[in-house]
Amino acid sequence: MKLLYFAWVRERIGVPEEDVTPPDQVATVADLVAWLTPRSAGHAAAFADPARLRAAVDQAFVPLDTAIQGAREVAIFPPVTGG
Repeated sequence: MKLLYFAWVRERIGVPEEDVTPPDQVATVADLVAWLTPRSAGHAAAFADPARLRAAVDQAFVPLDTAIQGAREVAIFPPVTGG
């Protein structure tokens, strides 16, 4: 599964994307975030407050409780604001 990070999430983690194979018990975007958090200090900083995160699964905006089984791509980013 390809993970894409945007804005301050990418800055804190230090990379724009990663390829990961989460274990079967990682069933939702929220589970994925929890599983990723201990990977590094950057991941921990980026995911410290999951309520501040938004996600897209295979390029469709979704809530964090969305299932990720079969997903090819998950993007994680802060809330989008317009100008």
